[in-house]
Amino acid sequence: MTDQHSAARTPPGVLGKWLRLAALAAVLVAVAAGGFYVWSNRPLALAVATVEKNVAVRVFGLGTIEARVVSNVGFEVGATLVAVEADHGDLVRKGQVLARLAAGEQEAKVAKAKTAVRIAEVNIDKSASVVAKMRAVLAQKQETSKRKQELANRDVVSAQAAEEALRDEAVAAADVAVAESDNKVATAQVEDARAQLGFEETMLGHRTLLAPFDALVVQRLKEPGAVIKAGDPIMTLVDPATYWGLAFVDEARSGAIVEGQTVEARIRSRPLDTFIGKVLRIGLESDRANEERRIYVKGDNPPAKVFLGEQAEFWITVATLDNALLAPETAVSAYDGREATVWTIEDGALRKRRVSIRHRTEDSRLEVVDGLPEGAQIVVDIGPGLKEGRAASAGKRK
Repeated sequence: MTDQHSAARTPPGVLGKWLRLAALAAVLVAVAAGGFYVWSNRPLALAVATVEKNVAVRVFGLGTIEARVVSNVGFEVGATLVAVEADHGDLVRKGQVLARLAAGEQEAKVAKAKTAVRIAEVNIDKSASVVAKMRAVLAQKQETSKRKQELANRDVVSAQAAEEALRDEAVAAADVAVAESDNKVATAQVEDARAQLGFEETMLGHRTLLAPFDALVVQRLKEPGAVIKAGDPIMTLVDPATYWGLAFVDEARSGAIVEGQTVEARIRSRPLDTFIGKVLRIGLESDRANEERRIYVKGDNPPAKVFLGEQAEFWITVATLDNALLAPETAVSAYDGREATVWTIEDGALRKRRVSIRHRTEDSRLEVVDGLPEGAQIVVDIGPGLKEGRAASAGKRK
């Protein structure tokens, strides 16, 4: 009853005004909804992928400059370092003297060993003379025994005298055997003395450090006066002919790398210069923590001066595509390394397709090799409003 009285009290003009406003609002909403529907379903002009020619597929790797032959050289014995004959930056030849240790004590041992050799050689001469003497005595005893045996047979001498002559002959033969044994011992002593001399001379040679190969001195680690233990490094040598680059490449990108492929490199100290080389070796063991593969690169035009450990960037050309249909990674979804989902324009409408992927370029574009029907174009301009069946054409998004 209250509502009826309220409605009765509302002026007719005001009620009509509100009804007209409500109707106008409804019309505006309908127009807006219709306009939005038309606008959101308008045909789209979208950028599409095109076939490109002679596309280089390169794999990036970050690494350093290293050398295959790097040695920390030192002495095999310990003593006081008295001279260092090479310095940082020197080029040395194989066999060149690099450093020396104090050798006075070892030189005395060599002199003593030489004296022992001379004594042993004298003893062998002495034993040879004794052998000759004992053989002469044996010959004399043999002649005497022979005569007495003949005289005993004719009863000229007694049987006892003949027996004593045989005994003397046997004793002389034993003396010869002893003398010959002594001679063999003396010969062995000469060989032992000579071996000891060789050992002492070798130990003396260990007091001089020689370059094991043609090398560049990278570091000089010890100075004269230092007491060196066996194995302490004196200097670091590198073979300049074995410089190479060590690149660390993501395992996911390294599968197409093979020996002999062309490599472009830039080193940190010379960013404006490009150095060319080839893949020389592929490491057989990957880094388990970083999931990277080691790629060794030999340069064709290395810089005149190389610094070990300097950071370098490497681009390895793994393939050159004569004709390639490339889609940016931002235009694909569900990429698993072999396949990806793309938007396509087919017969004037948008469709989704699962396509096969082969190569990935350094600028993050994927080579589509299979999965597209005849005449289909890959959309590279991904944005809102894409849906299956919507009208679209190749062009530039409006």
